[in-house]
Amino acid sequence: MLMSQVSLELQDKVAGVAEALGYQLWGIELSSPSGRGQLLRIYIDKPDGVNLDDCALVSAQVSALLDVEDPIAGRYVLEVSSPGMDRPIFTLAQFAALCGSRIRVKLRSTVTGRKNYRGELHAVEGECLKLIVDEQQVELFFPDVESAHVAPEF
Repeated sequence: MLMSQVSLELQDKVAGVAEALGYQLWGIELSSPSGRGQLLRIYIDKPDGVNLDDCALVSAQVSALLDVEDPIAGRYVLEVSSPGMDRPIFTLAQFAALCGSRIRVKLRSTVTGRKNYRGELHAVEGECLKLIVDEQQVELFFPDVESAHVAPEF
């Protein structure tokens, strides 16, 4: 689930906690309910990277906030993580900052016969993502994106 589908209230509260501790909220994922509840995954970042102690600190503070506010119905598991090298992409601003990078995109439905694309993000114009895929430009629209990640080359 993209961050845009998590309530703005929850995003704002988690961002406030992360920023107060010196981190940037990179994104939030909330899985669909299952027999064990939902998974609330929070990605944090900072200029010199994130380590396990950073994740534990943010986890403790966000957990306390969620215990008081109780914004998620039912059971859930909280996980705080670094976005990593293959970081998920949640916002148009993140896409714009990643122009020139290789990314992979999964769409909600097929476009030109495909749901999955891997290529270089060439430009972001409004809600249009322009990728170079197999030496051809493809235009995808942000509202159609189910998930997107940086595709690092090794």
